[in-house]
Parts: sequence; structure tokens; C-alpha cells
Amino acid sequence: MHFKFFKSTPKLLKLSANSQETFTLLSLNLRHWDVITDKAEGRILSKRWQVTVCPQRPADRVGKTIFVGMKGRMEKKMKKSSKSECPADHRPQRKGISDIPEIPESISFCKALQIADFSGNPLTRLPESFPELQNLTCLSVNDISLQSLPENIGNLYNLASLELRENLLTYLPDSLTQLRRLEELDLGNNEIYNLPESIGALLHLKDLWLDGNQLSELPQEIGNLKNLLCLDVSENRLERLPEEISGLTSLTDLVISQNLLEMLPDGIGKLKKLSILKVDQNRLTQLPEAVGDCESLTELVLTENRLLTLPKSIGKLKKLSNLNADRNKLVSLPKEIGGCCSLTVFCVRDNRLTRIPAEVSRAAELHVLDVAGNRLSHLPLSLTALNLKALWLSDNQAQPLLTFQTDTDHTTGEKILTCVLLPQLPSEPACQENLPRCGALESLVHDVSEEAWNERAVNRVSAIRFLDDEKDDDDDETRTLLRRATPHPGELKSMKKTVENLRNDRNAAKGLDSNKNEVNHAVDRVTTSV
Repeated sequence: MHFKFFKSTPKLLKLSANSQETFTLLSLNLRHWDVITDKAEGRILSKRWQVTVCPQRPADRVGKTIFVGMKGRMEKKMKKSSKSECPADHRPQRKGISDIPEIPESISFCKALQIADFSGNPLTRLPESFPELQNLTCLSVNDISLQSLPENIGNLYNLASLELRENLLTYLPDSLTQLRRLEELDLGNNEIYNLPESIGALLHLKDLWLDGNQLSELPQEIGNLKNLLCLDVSENRLERLPEEISGLTSLTDLVISQNLLEMLPDGIGKLKKLSILKVDQNRLTQLPEAVGDCESLTELVLTENRLLTLPKSIGKLKKLSNLNADRNKLVSLPKEIGGCCSLTVFCVRDNRLTRIPAEVSRAAELHVLDVAGNRLSHLPLSLTALNLKALWLSDNQAQPLLTFQTDTDHTTGEKILTCVLLPQLPSEPACQENLPRCGALESLVHDVSEEAWNERAVNRVSAIRFLDDEKDDDDDETRTLLRRATPHPGELKSMKKTVENLRNDRNAAKGLDSNKNEVNHAVDRVTTSV
């Protein structure tokens, strides 16, 4: 039943008790939301509901929804394949941000509430009475500076979707694992250090986002999540994955980018439904042969690791369409790469390749081949059999395709392809190119890598001058005050993580402690700013 609230309030108050129960929330202005007893200020809609009715604002929705937030899940989350339990036609429309400083305890009176979104408000906590809303199925509290969850949040036993992205959570209450109907859990961009072992009790979970936290390991019990479709643990501190990850037999998307992984478990080959695997920006030196058993894999991202070669079993990935291994240390490619018959985009930019195997031409669907930044002297003649739309040999290449000439390899006697961009000149990409373009951070990294903080402090010229000191200097030189914009806290958090990753890389590569103090000083300064 829908009606115009402005004109219908008097009629509503005369409705029968049964009809009144239908309207649980009507045009609530949550800035002045409270349970009241003064009938002059509000109206009692029924014996069950006592709310402040605010006719100055028309209702966006008549029913069982509260929406006062702006920020929902992040853009990358919007691309997920699975859908939430909250149908699209039942999700409230986002029309702007509110400034609700606190959710009153009286929200517990809204017993029929099913969908609530308080994202983007200046909240720091949820009321202790919140878990009394036992009909709640979808709860979104993204980006509200939330520091902890109610210990009894497990009482929301009908909850199917819980979004807690971009908060300040450091731990999860034990009762969270009582949410046995939970299908979607978003904990991205918090400060969580440990995932409880009881996470394996959420047997209906389909989507789990843990990106942007401080996790150093995953519990073995995560392998119990047989219905999990999407797992994102990128931007953490993971050094290994448990072998039990092989139990995620329904998994289609696995994102473990920007961690400290040096190897993948052999059990990954048991993920027969895995379609997307992103392991970029780790420390992998090799891939297990078992990766070839991921028969449903369509996208494999290995960018910015330390791989020397690819496993021969990669040729078994018949559905693989996108393979990116840019910025590794590859010295050769297996000839079995030609077995990837569905491959359309193949990128091995900035490696140490001296030749491309002729068998790559067997990947008949290949349209884009990027081999720029290697050490190639020529290309195999067999590439002419492909219908390439782009063949990249250099960063300075103006067109996606070039004019090639045939020649003979004097060593093997084989026919080869050459052009003006061959042979390639060896080059090593600078690590600074991968850092965020932030002047303060670039300066910080430069200081850390070139000069110790203590030495810099000794040599630093003081810019502080007192009124009585060197007054004549003011006449000699005109000085202006330069004000720089203060970075957003979210940017500072990103700066902190980047510097920490730099510290970890240096310590792992050199195994020396000589630079440890200077890097720690840098991290402390960024941490203090955050």
C-alpha cells in the first residue's frame, strides 16, 4: 500500500490496529529520531511503534527500510558476480549523505526492520540494543569510523548481508560466527590482525572481503566454507596460504594481490571452478604445477612478482583468456603456452626474455601480445599466422602494429621476424614508478633509501627564526609562507602501508639491520600522522 504522507497522516491515525501494523517506518528524520511520549510532538502509530513522525520530509520508501547513508560497497565490489539477498528493487536509492552522530537505543522498537544502511555518517558505535532487530537481513555501516561491534551481534540470526568496509575495526566478536545465514561479509579496509578460527562456521557464506587489513595468516578453518564464491584478501601481510584452501570447492574468484606470498599451496589445483586468480604484487618465485589443474581459469594475473619461469602445466588451461606476467624476472617461456587455445591477451612486459617460443602461435585466439621491456633480438616467424591487433615491443611505440621484415637466424638457420625496434635494449624498471604519485610519500621514500633520518636531522638547516634574531635578513630576502594541502586520512593510511611494504622488501632482500632504524622512523612518522 502506498500513499502521500502529507495528506494521509490524519487518516493514518484513524486506521484500525491491524492496518497500522503495516506501516513501521514513515518519513523518519533521523537527525531528530527518538522514542517519545509527548503526543504533541509525534504520533503513536500503534501499540508496537512509537516514533517521531516528521512530515517535513516525504518518505522515500514506505515499508521496512532505513537508509540514511551514502557510501555503499566499493567500485571493485560492485563488479562481483554473485548477488546479495537484498533484491535490487528493495534496495533504497542513494540520494545524499546524512550527518547522523548517533543511532538511539530506541531503534530496537523497529522489530520489523529488514534493511538498514547508515554508511557515511559520523558514527563511532552501534547501540547495544541493535542486535534486537532480529528481522534484519541487510546491514550496511561502511565508512562510519566504527571501532567495535556489539558483542551480541550474533543475535541478528536472519542477517544475510553485513557490510563493514572502511572502518577502524581491529577484531571480530566471537558471536559473529552465530550468523549462520550470512552470505555476504565485507570487512575490507579495517585494521583486523587476526581472523577467528570460528569463521569456518559461516557455512552459507558466498562472498568474503578482507582486503586492506593487517592479516598475516588465514586460519585453516577457512577451508570449511564450501559455498564461498569470492574471496578477497588483497593488501594484507599474508606470507602463506593454508593448504586447506583446497576445500573452497565452489570458489570462482580469488584475489590475493599485494601480500608477501613466496609460494602458492599445491591444493590450489583442487579449485576446479576457479575463474579469476589475482596474485600480483607478491614475492612468488615459482608457480606450482598444480595451477594447471584449475581447469575453469579464465584470468591469471601474476604482475610484479619474482617469477623466473612459468610451469609447463599452464598449457592445460584451455579456458584461459587473459594472462598477465608483467614485471617479473622471466628468462624463458614454456613452449606449452601454445596450449592455451582461448588466450586473447598475453602480457610479459618488463622481464628478461631473450626469445618467444614459436609454439605461441598455436594460441589461435591471441589478439594482444605485449613483450616490451625484454631482451628480444627477434620474433618467431610463426607469429604471422595470428590475427594480432596489437604487438607491443617498446614504450616508445606509436602504433599497435609494426612493419616486420623476414630474416634468417644465423645460429639456427630458422626464418625470423625483425623490425626497427629489435633487438631490444635491456632495462630494469625503477621501483619508484609503482608508488602512488604523492609528493610527500615520494620524498619520504627517497629520504629513507638515501639518507638516515638522524643524519638528515643533524644537517638540516633550521627554518625557525625569532623576531629579535637577524632582523636584517628580512630586508635582504622576501619570504613567503607555502601551505600544502593536508592529506586525507585515507591517503595517509595508504602511505603508511606503502612505506611498510618498502621496509619489508628491503629487510627481506638484504637481510641486514643497518637500515632498520631509519625505515622505522619513517613509518612512525606516517603512523603518527594517521
